[in-house]
Amino acid sequence: MHRRQDHPHPPHGCSPPEVVMPARSEPYDGPAIVTFAKELEWRRKQAGLSKKDLAEKLGFADSYGGQVELCKNLPSEEFANALDTFFRVDGLFCRLWERINETRHVAVVPPGFSEYLGYEARANFIRNFSPTLVPGLLQTEGYARTVLGANQLPEIVDRLVQERLKRQEVLVGQNPPRTWFIMDEIVLRRMVGTSEVMREQLSHIIEFAESPTNMIHIVPFDVGFHDGLGGMFTILGFEDGMAVVYTESGGEGILINQPPRVTRHVVRYDLVRGHALPAAESLALMKAVLEEL
Repeated sequence: MHRRQDHPHPPHGCSPPEVVMPARSEPYDGPAIVTFAKELEWRRKQAGLSKKDLAEKLGFADSYGGQVELCKNLPSEEFANALDTFFRVDGLFCRLWERINETRHVAVVPPGFSEYLGYEARANFIRNFSPTLVPGLLQTEGYARTVLGANQLPEIVDRLVQERLKRQEVLVGQNPPRTWFIMDEIVLRRMVGTSEVMREQLSHIIEFAESPTNMIHIVPFDVGFHDGLGGMFTILGFEDGMAVVYTESGGEGILINQPPRVTRHVVRYDLVRGHALPAAESLALMKAVLEEL
């Protein structure tokens, strides 16, 4: 919570205190968030207050208002109400907060990912390597909810989960892409959520792998270090020979379409695949891990 303990009562008209997200290292760049931050900064300076002064008057932790001003944290509804009451601006900050809330799920999507989705929907083949988690295209609802639920409000998690599941429709359309997925063995054994969630998830990828148009390869533990451990990446290929790469690490995503850089990732993918078990042995390993749960 970001409300100070020595100010237990919210301003008149505020909603109950909310759970807020931790500050980010990189600022949000959503238009609604930036507008809120700039309006806050302007009103504070017009009032001749430092960030610390304003925080004390509102009863919030010293750092929180500064994080919101720098777009490194999202304003809560409680904070917006407090600003409206203090500055007497007739609901201005609450209206801005509503605009943020309407599009807040966009703010938690890594940069580059929205553009990537447009490519993914048109791809003729998809090659993915995932060293830590089951790829989003193969996640069950329970697994996705666990992964996406960290530090997120429930309503945001619901939206993100539904969007992730909707993405998977590309794999079951009339003309689905050919797919190759490579995962480290740790992905199968890492307990994400409950045992029931993992059993459902492993059963799902086993069923997926049993289709002749889908390939799943597992890199076993005993391989040790290999070229894929730098992070997840996906290569999308198209009928005209074009290819793009999406890579993600630490919540930051990069879409790559320059041919030399795409080629480097294609080579990297082939090197990782060289360490992986053949499809039949990978399927057998997945079934063995499922039986252990």
